[in-house]
Amino acid sequence: MQVHQKDFSEALLSTIITTETAMKRLIERLLVKNKPVFAEKKLDLHGEFYKEGNDPFTPDYSSSVSIGVSEENGELIDLHTIKIWECQRSFLGLTTSRKIPWSTISGELLDETVEDVESELREYMSDFLEEYPPSL
Repeated sequence: MQVHQKDFSEALLSTIITTETAMKRLIERLLVKNKPVFAEKKLDLHGEFYKEGNDPFTPDYSSSVSIGVSEENGELIDLHTIKIWECQRSFLGLTTSRKIPWSTISGELLDETVEDVESELREYMSDFLEEYPPSL
């Protein structure tokens, strides 16, 4: 969901923080439950909540969650990332890091529920396990 700077509010900030916290907990739960299943196939399951920046309403702030699968030797096989919130500055539709007159600030918020994201990640992991090892 695209949000323009004029719509930035305390309610939106609360929604962003609540969503980030819920996603972080979701990743932790999924890892605890699914790491042993992946270990049986000699795979490592990794998950992470990632946040760049301090203020959600400043350009270049972003938060996301990722689930990754790697082989025992550490080589990454696949990565699935879901962006939670991203704030950026743009000028004439192009993202810019410089403050240019008439540039605008906007954000994009994940419009899926935590349950939808959980379902998506469970399906991703299930599909990956079904298809691994890849057919030659």
